[in-house]
Amino acid sequence: MTEHTQITISGRTLNLSNLDKVLYPKAHFTKGQVVDYYARIGPVVLPHLKDRPLTLKRYPNGVEQEFFYEKRCPTFRPSWVRTAPVWSSRQKGRIHFCLANDLATLIWAANLADLELHTFLAHYKKPNEPTAMVFDLDPGPGADILDCGQVGLWLRRFFDELKLECFAKTSGSKGLQVYVPLNTRTTFEETKEFSHAVAREFAREYPDKVVSQMSKSLRRGKVFIDWSQNDDHKTTVSVYSLRAKAHPSVSTPVKWSEVEKAIKAHAASQLSFEAATVLKRVEKLGDLFQPVLTLKQKLPAFSVRE
Repeated sequence: MTEHTQITISGRTLNLSNLDKVLYPKAHFTKGQVVDYYARIGPVVLPHLKDRPLTLKRYPNGVEQEFFYEKRCPTFRPSWVRTAPVWSSRQKGRIHFCLANDLATLIWAANLADLELHTFLAHYKKPNEPTAMVFDLDPGPGADILDCGQVGLWLRRFFDELKLECFAKTSGSKGLQVYVPLNTRTTFEETKEFSHAVAREFAREYPDKVVSQMSKSLRRGKVFIDWSQNDDHKTTVSVYSLRAKAHPSVSTPVKWSEVEKAIKAHAASQLSFEAATVLKRVEKLGDLFQPVLTLKQKLPAFSVRE
């Protein structure tokens, strides 16, 4: 028999179900704890989700069982869940995505076992204007997050020379992601071309450490700089999102000094954070990713040397 718990958030009633169901078996982390995490991190993560089409990644039977992506906002959604129409050239029509603009919607999604929050880099009203450029640093076999951290530091130095600020977060999986805030009239065509040129330049400058090509056969012992996320039809895991790993790891903002410290200590564990730790970090440090929302920067001209 399904157990239900009724709660009210800002005047909106939600019926939560199966809160005792274990979604992370190895950590004995329940659906109720998932809901609690998103309720507590809500005030910090919601500004990063606001007006961004959300793809649900649902794990109804936990992280060790099958999952599915859901782009179209479920038809059984409450009337107060807002949606955003986004044109899909592949579907040749508009897809109505969910918008997690308020805490009630975030908790509703968590109750659907939407463990991971995947959003576009642009707001739905300006679908071809990314608010940031992202570099997804993915370690190949034999490399780890510390290698990603080193590449991230090189990227930071590169952008320092261009008078641009960039910010790092863990992917919550095995890599690191570097965001360059823009918040200006920039197109995906521009960010994709720019990021691809940077990735190729780094592969040329650090051939033993970096690869810019998609082929997985080239990645052994190296870090793949994935520039392709800078696209109007791709989504990226949101900051503060849980990940569907053995333990409830979180995509967590980190200071560059923390990256340097972890590399110096040869301690990959220093760049791995679970839900409870992230809540404590936010209480102590605030939102380290807040500047990504507001900092206005323009991309300079840049092209790779051939």
